[in-house]
Amino acid sequence: MPRMRPAPILYLGDTFLNEAASYLAGVMHRAGLAFDYVPSDTSALDQLKAGPRKLIILSDYPAAVLPAEGHALIDSAHKNGAGLLMIGGWESYHGQGGDWDGKPAADLLPVVISSEDDRINHDQSAPLRCLAEHPIVAGLPWDEHPPSIGGYSRFAAKPGATTLLEVVRQRIARDGDRFRVVSQIVDPMLVVTEADRPGSARTACLATDAAPHWVGPLVDWGTTPDDPTTRVPCQAPDAPPVEVGVHYARFFTQLVKWCANF
Repeated sequence: MPRMRPAPILYLGDTFLNEAASYLAGVMHRAGLAFDYVPSDTSALDQLKAGPRKLIILSDYPAAVLPAEGHALIDSAHKNGAGLLMIGGWESYHGQGGDWDGKPAADLLPVVISSEDDRINHDQSAPLRCLAEHPIVAGLPWDEHPPSIGGYSRFAAKPGATTLLEVVRQRIARDGDRFRVVSQIVDPMLVVTEADRPGSARTACLATDAAPHWVGPLVDWGTTPDDPTTRVPCQAPDAPPVEVGVHYARFFTQLVKWCANF
């Protein structure tokens, strides 16, 4: 029987469900998190009108796809308790066609979105460093086995926001039989805010993507070659199967659950 009420989570973007969106959709489905999905080229106006949500996810979803009414509905939903999560990508933040700067969501999110191209494509090591204890990052080996990413959207945290993760973008050169770090640049990777009253709306900005290519080695975080239990198969309805690392699955599950206040 068709579901008569909207799912708690509204997931917008990451191209299509049978492409990049299959990663986050697969992880959410595996975790029992019900969601409605809208592709990157489709207006989510009807879904935003469908009823209250616990969380709206914007990931590689161009701002121009939504009419002004849609942007106003995101603003209203958040002010009425819906969490808001933006995940990085070429069509997130400003990016190349994201253009979320100047939109109502930019005032809600915990980061300052650039008015120029903010994409960072990096061809060498870019490990993540955990800065604080928090439910999103709990129980993961940030110090013993920090993950690395391939690219991200560059932004600055707003005053009062909490930066949980940062990326250390390194330039590496060979030095005899070893490699050495020649230089490094540090940027925010995960920034969150939470109002002070229980049950209030939460916001989060993740600078990298949940899907290739920007996710880089993070998608396999936790995979051990000789232990098949560390490779997590995920498949959402109407999406192809994907395989991710056990730590990747836990991180994105915790990220979504915290933002939705589950």
